[in-house]
Amino acid sequence: MDDLDENEETGAAQRPSGAVAMGGALARPSWLSSPTLGRANRFLSTAAVSLMTPRRPLAPPEKVKVRTLAVEQRTEEDIEGSHGNDGLLLGRPFEEPDQPITEKSLLEILDGVVMIYNLSVHQQLGKMVVVSDDVHEYAVALKDTEEKIARCPSRRPDILEELQKSQKVFAEKLNHLSRRLAWINATIYSKEKMLDVYWLLRVCIQTIEHSDGTGSLFAFMPEFYLNVAMNSYSALKNYFSPSNCMEELPGYEDTLIQLAAILAKHFADPRIVGTDIKDSLMQALASYVCYPQSLRAVERIPEEQRMAMMKNLLAPYEQRPWAQTNWILVRLWRGCGFGYRYTRLPHLLKTKPEDANLPSLQRDLSIASFQKPCPSLLLQRHMAELLIQDRDMAASFLNSVLNQLNWAFSEFIGMIQEIQQAAERPERNFVDTRQLKVCSTCFDLSVSLLRVLEMTITLVPEIFLDWTRPSAELLLRRLAQLLNQVLNRVTAERNLFDRVVNLRLPGLESVDHYPILVAVTGILVRILVDSNKQGVSRAASVLLSDPCFQLRSIQYLLGEGESGSSTATDRKHFSLHTYTDYISTEEEQKVEQMLTFLTEESKQAAASTAPTSEDDLCPICYAHSISAIFKPCSHKSCKACINQHLMNNKDCFFCKATITGVDDYTKPFAS
Repeated sequence: MDDLDENEETGAAQRPSGAVAMGGALARPSWLSSPTLGRANRFLSTAAVSLMTPRRPLAPPEKVKVRTLAVEQRTEEDIEGSHGNDGLLLGRPFEEPDQPITEKSLLEILDGVVMIYNLSVHQQLGKMVVVSDDVHEYAVALKDTEEKIARCPSRRPDILEELQKSQKVFAEKLNHLSRRLAWINATIYSKEKMLDVYWLLRVCIQTIEHSDGTGSLFAFMPEFYLNVAMNSYSALKNYFSPSNCMEELPGYEDTLIQLAAILAKHFADPRIVGTDIKDSLMQALASYVCYPQSLRAVERIPEEQRMAMMKNLLAPYEQRPWAQTNWILVRLWRGCGFGYRYTRLPHLLKTKPEDANLPSLQRDLSIASFQKPCPSLLLQRHMAELLIQDRDMAASFLNSVLNQLNWAFSEFIGMIQEIQQAAERPERNFVDTRQLKVCSTCFDLSVSLLRVLEMTITLVPEIFLDWTRPSAELLLRRLAQLLNQVLNRVTAERNLFDRVVNLRLPGLESVDHYPILVAVTGILVRILVDSNKQGVSRAASVLLSDPCFQLRSIQYLLGEGESGSSTATDRKHFSLHTYTDYISTEEEQKVEQMLTFLTEESKQAAASTAPTSEDDLCPICYAHSISAIFKPCSHKSCKACINQHLMNNKDCFFCKATITGVDDYTKPFAS
């Protein structure tokens, strides 16, 4: 125990005198600052003794003198000592008076309880849930076996005998597991244990709140307090129901608001330097906004904290873990987007029976993203206010979203090319499950980024359509370019995307036409139908001027071919008309209106377009005429290319000189 007591006096001197056990500014005990796990293990193994007994400084060792008397000569006085005789044991320690438990001991007990929950208790609570899953599996197996027995023909007694044996085994196992589950619910997931975990959650919340007021000292608070706050809330929400309900706990709503304030403030707190704890806070906030009751708690925190949270979410995506941030924004929008009111992807509801038990599909059914949509109009309004007020932040945020969309979709296309090549090889081969998972993740990221763009352009359309803003035209051109690329890749006849979707590989269940095409359609409808006349004109001009634009891709959305007629083959493949349960009649009419408008505009654009000499085309994109000249090197390109380039790099395309300015360029008339 010597190494557990080192620097004890120093730790006592540094502890604030006014600290209390619950919610106080907890100084880190000496054993918590130990650099080795061995000390923590020794602490846990001796917690019952060392924590409940008040610490005292160890006295220096004293010598023991033993008289050399024969046993038969020793008297009681010789042993106990009397009349100045110290007895056989000289220097025997004096009887210690009872000492009260000090504040320091209480703090160590509290730290020990929190640490033990973090190290082992929460994991054990989670393991008990497996018993409930096993009961469900055996119940399904028993029911299936009974149905097979009922259908078994009388001429096959051998099969009937085997089925009856299986039925007996399943029934015995189910009975055993049911008894075990009843014991677990009565002893582990009991009301008393739930109140204990709830008390621990409130202790951690009060401690974090008090530590937050210490300024820079907050960085020295043990990170496991944050972990336990998140894990205990997760346990209360997921482990104790349905036998015990979290909503019945005293002060439940106020506790939710307090925890929401902690997550909203500290998920981007620079005082927290640990990568793991930052990720945990971000994931906890992402899960928090998925459920109506906890989302309402986020909306009830002070407005200043809500605005600060949204500002942190709108920070540029570069050089930070942006995927979770993007999921949070998507969940705030889900339920408001075009055809975005589903709880489960429509094509998964049409899954064949043999695919229903795919492990990846079963996992998807339990994650938070499959909860009923619960958008937050209040937080959407805060987002719109921030993007309108801070133009620089809006431009940098959208530029980063477009960059990540370009990366995610390009990675997805590259991976499905590799998957298709592997599937076409004559020899037997297996696609790496990790590659399938990464491919599916890139697709999901592409869809979520498109939904964030849809939310942004719906809430603040002037960011793209008000060309008095410095970056509006550039952002609109980049958006049109990416939308055309996505449409062309997904809607091309007999394309790579179709072939991979038709393979129906385990792990790629979420990859389908509906989620990505509906997200793109939502953006196009916002800028081409719902905007004002000037905005629609600008959006149509930019979209049609992009060299990747193909009217056939828009016709594909409604199941129409090149000539505008609907064929049975096309309609069977994909058409928004077949998703009447997810797309309203009004939304279908807007898509038809958009298609009619683009058809007329494309005809007029084709008739008015004059041929351009190859020498006059931009040497970067070969799609637009040269319209900008760089300073000081005098190289040239179109405005779209140089403006997009300058958002990420200040060097010239050609000579790598630093560009100090860009002027309009007009080709001089030939003399």
